[in-house]
Amino acid sequence: MAVPSHAAPDGAPRASGAPGPRSTAAARRDEIARDVVGRRRELDLVLAAVTAGRDILLEGPPGTSKSTMLRAITANWGVPFVLVEGNAELTPARLVGHHNPARVLKEDYSAQNFVPGPLVEAMTAGGFLYIEELNRAPEDTLNVLLGAMAERAVVVPRVGQIEALPTFRVLASMNPFDDVGTARISDSVYDRWCRLAVGYQDDAEERAIVTVRTGSDDERLVADGVALTRATRGHPELRRGSSVRGAIDLVAIAHELANLGSYDGADGPDRPRMVLDAALLALSGRIGVDEASELTPEQVITQIWEDHFFSRPGVRRRVPTA
Repeated sequence: MAVPSHAAPDGAPRASGAPGPRSTAAARRDEIARDVVGRRRELDLVLAAVTAGRDILLEGPPGTSKSTMLRAITANWGVPFVLVEGNAELTPARLVGHHNPARVLKEDYSAQNFVPGPLVEAMTAGGFLYIEELNRAPEDTLNVLLGAMAERAVVVPRVGQIEALPTFRVLASMNPFDDVGTARISDSVYDRWCRLAVGYQDDAEERAIVTVRTGSDDERLVADGVALTRATRGHPELRRGSSVRGAIDLVAIAHELANLGSYDGADGPDRPRMVLDAALLALSGRIGVDEASELTPEQVITQIWEDHFFSRPGVRRRVPTA
């Protein structure tokens, strides 16, 4: 089987299999890494795959920097990042494009009244087509996508064959733990991709992400927000925990609550209560309670909060409130 060459502009990816100076590749990687917190191994692997002209599937829970890595690479390469949400409405026509109905009535079908979809847009601009939640897309749409990945071209009726520029890549993500509204990905689809499993980042990296995204200089608050969020991922009453986005929102909301002064008392602000209210607001919609549990999301979050603030040695557990 012939291996296509996917060369790109100077300084970006090389033709498939072509050697490249180690110092140049490392320097480019370091430039890209400045826009990504942590993820050095994953960034190296993704960058190696797309530089080699390969398409890649990222599997993992939401909020794990998948799109952040890809956006950083496209920004460095100077190519578009075309985002598509995988869902039942992503038909082949929506993916590839369609002819403008009003102009067709006046002019008949022509290449001039063709409206490119995200696939053609990415191909003609040499960009990255990124499909979120690939396993929610219809099977006939995936078949069209596989053809474009294999041939680096698509045939559009009444327009002709559209060739992809060398930097065109197809990338996708999916959450293997979410089975609501999803379909099983066939072996033929998997066979077209390089696959990378992406998990949650460690505590230090998540604290760094929250600090960058919120601009907070309150290290204690950031540590509390990350600790509460991470505790949701292993709680026995939950089937789904929160991503770091929950910690980002928790810290941002807590800052604004502190500015309002509603938690101030004679002995200073009631910091734990403020953090609890911020957590209830930021995390309750992001967690999934197990079907067998009798607890509500609010009760689980309160339990996690109590364990964090009042279950440490030397700390008196609060008196339960109604």
